Amino acid sequence: MNRQSSILGHRAVVIGGSIAGLLTAKILNNHFEKVTVIERDCFPEQPEPRKGIPQCKQLHILLTKGREIMEEIFPGLHDELLAEGAVTVDMIGDVEWLNPFGWGYRFPSGFMALSFSRYILDWLIYQRLQKIEGIDFLEQAYVTELLKSEDKNSVAGVKIKQRNQTGEKIELNLSTDLVIDASGYGSSAPQWLKNLGYQAPEETRITTGMGYASRVYEIPSNFQENWKGVYIQAAPPERTSMGVLYPMENNRWIVGICDTFPNQPSKDEDAFLEALKQLPSPIIYKAIKNAKAITPIEIYHPPGNRLRHYEKLSHQPEQFLVLGDAVCSFTPIYGQGMTVAALGVMTLNDCLKQVVQKQLNLPQLTKTFQKRLAKINANPWIAATSQDAKYPSAKGVITSPSIVEKFIGWYMNQVISLTTTANNSHATLALSEVFHMLKSAETLFQPNIAVQIFKKNYRKSFSR
Repeated sequence: MNRQSSILGHRAVVIGGSIAGLLTAKILNNHFEKVTVIERDCFPEQPEPRKGIPQCKQLHILLTKGREIMEEIFPGLHDELLAEGAVTVDMIGDVEWLNPFGWGYRFPSGFMALSFSRYILDWLIYQRLQKIEGIDFLEQAYVTELLKSEDKNSVAGVKIKQRNQTGEKIELNLSTDLVIDASGYGSSAPQWLKNLGYQAPEETRITTGMGYASRVYEIPSNFQENWKGVYIQAAPPERTSMGVLYPMENNRWIVGICDTFPNQPSKDEDAFLEALKQLPSPIIYKAIKNAKAITPIEIYHPPGNRLRHYEKLSHQPEQFLVLGDAVCSFTPIYGQGMTVAALGVMTLNDCLKQVVQKQLNLPQLTKTFQKRLAKINANPWIAATSQDAKYPSAKGVITSPSIVEKFIGWYMNQVISLTTTANNSHATLALSEVFHMLKSAETLFQPNIAVQIFKKNYRKSFSR
């Protein structure tokens, strides 16, 4: 099918120029004559941090599923990341993982991920989009309201404020056939809907008051360990601290420590090093204690987990969709954000293809997409919030786990415990496939894992 036969309208607008928005712009380019990305910030001329991505100086690992989706949308992106210095890491063979049950057993798995500065990925994708006919960017601009259609049933445009070259703010209206809000955690969509006479979506929040401190070091020339990365997992409620060390471009490490209120890390160098020392293993501290620091200590306080239930709205305007962190955002320690956003974009792609094939019409798109997106978000949301609920500082909608949830939590711990021994590589691989969103959690109940767990616990019950 050629592009012309797939065109659904003249203009689509994407609000927000982070990963979710940039991926969305590429997908929409297949179906609209023009795609306009509206971004509050200015895109840099070279890979560097920008204000619009406050978390970009913290560690980012792109999960395998996310990397595969981005490669599908932008063929050759993987090689471009490598050319910019991204480091290939075997997530089992190259990473020392200390979980609550001991050190994970390492072996060459072929389970590869890329480690790099987050802003490199955004910059590479932005460079690609700039070269695509039909995609344009409005920088230093933001949406102030949605504009209704004449029949008042759909969104027909957006009102924008933009700062011009003299610094003066100007207002303009853009007519649209579809508006996608991918503006992240700070999305104003609930207020826009209320201004149009609709209800705002319900929200579910679970927060832990977690803080992050990160610093980049030069890898010492005499470093001779046989690992590339270290992950010291938190074990709430007993231990809430976590430490990470991963390689990145230019022969550097990014080192991070995180903890919850009231033990949040600070910019003080002595306190940063002491926090690394106090982890269950000093492996990270020993690696960096004589290494050259390249950056100051960067602090980030993420807002926590938030889910906006657009799928539950009984009435909402047609031709207006919300995705990415604007719908569902997570505590960053689980590394799900970019991959879940990419899955949401592919869900949009599937819905748009159905519109082209006349299986859906454009006015039906909103409800269909938001319901499908809710299903995509459900498992990552449960995975993140069930862990965060264990922290003593957790606040929000926290209910006592059901018998089924208690069993699943117990079973997951049993699977993790299997990863510490050499004869359980199948369990480690299965867990990695689930974590990287390549397979569903049902994979962990395969017979060769489940039988082993129940045998172990059966023997344990008789040895008491």
